[in-house]
Amino acid sequence: MPSADNRIDRRDWALLGLLSVLWGGSFFFNGVILRELPPLTLVLLRVVLGAILLLPLLRTRNIEFPSGVSGWAPFFAMGLFNNVLPFSLIVFGQTYIPSGLASILNATTPLFAVIIMAAAGEERLQARRVAGVIVGVIGVAILHGDALGFESRQGLGILLCLAGAFSYGIAALVGRRLPVHVPPLGTAAFQMMASSVMMAVVAAVVDRPWLLPMPHATTWLAVLGLAALSTALAYIVFFQILQRSGPTNVMLVTLLIPVTAMLLGTLVLGEPVALREVIGALVISSALLVIDGRVLAWFSRAPASTPHTSR
Repeated sequence: MPSADNRIDRRDWALLGLLSVLWGGSFFFNGVILRELPPLTLVLLRVVLGAILLLPLLRTRNIEFPSGVSGWAPFFAMGLFNNVLPFSLIVFGQTYIPSGLASILNATTPLFAVIIMAAAGEERLQARRVAGVIVGVIGVAILHGDALGFESRQGLGILLCLAGAFSYGIAALVGRRLPVHVPPLGTAAFQMMASSVMMAVVAAVVDRPWLLPMPHATTWLAVLGLAALSTALAYIVFFQILQRSGPTNVMLVTLLIPVTAMLLGTLVLGEPVALREVIGALVISSALLVIDGRVLAWFSRAPASTPHTSR
């Protein structure tokens, strides 16, 4: 269960790092797929294939499906706000603005989550968390710097991505109300199955994917990577952190995504690292330390632990 002061242990920090790598890749996969497929069809393939990949695991773990409308309702709500709306809004946003700017706007998710959870009375509005998230968003902006690359109709793309981040914030609240007896694997699979049903209706009406030309092999590889890594595996990790550390903490992953994308570009692709990127990463790291709170608490206790010497 989440700690009373919203702190995160080392295991969950490691899981957040893994999740940032998995979700950071989704921006790359989206960019490849959007060259040949429309946004809603992309989202449909993502959730359908992700659900299919998890079905055999449900069988091996003997996880039972929800029963009745009341059993499925929480997963349809989670699928709507955590998959259908944000995936669609952000992918549409990426057709107007570059991926770098989209990831910066996505990094506002923890701020929305903190405010929404406080407004719903689920968590206290802690000043250090709000300040830390704001500093983190500034760090993401510094990290990307002049790579934002504004385009025409950028305003619409920005609004779409912010709406996606807001939807993720609502998903944090919905996640608090998910059945606690369902393991993370089951929650990940059930919300993607619910998302598949909703996206099948929307994509059928808007895109009519059966009329689209067959994509090339590169696009299909990107779809498979998006479904297997950035969706199926990522949501198993996501719901494990959600159960252990709480909804606002798991949304901190959006601050880490740009940093891991930079590190992957350097380590895997050999891309050079600019001083601006190092400064941005350090600002984000300091923001996460402020949000976690343990370093601040350590400094506040340090003077009290100093032995008193009399003269």
